Amino acid sequence: MSFDRREGTRDAYGKTLAELGHEDPRIVVLTADLGGSTKTSLFAAEHPARFFNMGVAEANMIGTAAGLAMSGFRPFVSTFAVFATGKVWEQIRQVIAYPNVPVRIVATHAGLTVGEDGASHQMLEDVSNMRVLPNLRVIVPADAPEAVAVTRFAASYDDGPIYVRLARAAFPVVHDERFSFRFGRAEILTTGGDVTVVACGLMVSAALEAAERLAGRGIAAEVINASTIKPLDAETIVASARKTGAVVTAEEHQIVGGLGSSVCEILSEQQPTRVVRVGIDDRFGQSGSAEALLSHYGLDADGIVAAVNQILAV
Repeated sequence: MSFDRREGTRDAYGKTLAELGHEDPRIVVLTADLGGSTKTSLFAAEHPARFFNMGVAEANMIGTAAGLAMSGFRPFVSTFAVFATGKVWEQIRQVIAYPNVPVRIVATHAGLTVGEDGASHQMLEDVSNMRVLPNLRVIVPADAPEAVAVTRFAASYDDGPIYVRLARAAFPVVHDERFSFRFGRAEILTTGGDVTVVACGLMVSAALEAAERLAGRGIAAEVINASTIKPLDAETIVASARKTGAVVTAEEHQIVGGLGSSVCEILSEQQPTRVVRVGIDDRFGQSGSAEALLSHYGLDADGIVAAVNQILAV
């Protein structure tokens, strides 16, 4: 499968946030000296009075965002995923998750595709870190159009904190501009009765490519975009697993604690099904180009096809 264009989810986020600033004066944006990299500098250029560069002081940034939310503002907090979900995990737990404060944590530069920055910055545990916290909702957009829709959704969501995971690299666009995001609902992109492939983030495009290859061999794969990882759409996933009897998950994340774990937890309780997880298996990343790293770790269509072959051979 060939995709007509590639676009970065962080770019889509920055543009949309700047637009939202004109629509809602309650939106404020905080970053930790990374406005350019997170694309929040676009908001700063158009709404300088509502943009706060907190410097390299992420813990202070989280506390300030919580205070702004409690004062009636709608804060967006953006930095690299390794800082947003690792360095300040305790602050998020204590002043955002515990009091259920509606802060929107939108982290960029997640996963292997940070590329040449290497293992220290390739955050592969962020979904796990955020998913385990009560009250926190976790969303991983599949592409730029979904990132636009998710940003707009987050701006209007006041029922508690949200974590949105974005990438550094541009990757294939699978939706058109008319896409409508439904929080808490998985999206069935292709239907099939032989195997279910549940993916999130950039792995959705890889899953669609894998499905096309499998179709050439007579294997019908049902591809599901599970962009909302918490709360996960159990109804859709369980129904698909009941139909196919075989599930593959695909994520640019550790297979422990992320999408794969979420799917396994639901299926073990509601529809026991064999699952093969595609992702990082208890390893750190390394320096390299985004494409080379995805190939090296099997986070591509080849890796998904291999997982399908494995599960169907049993």
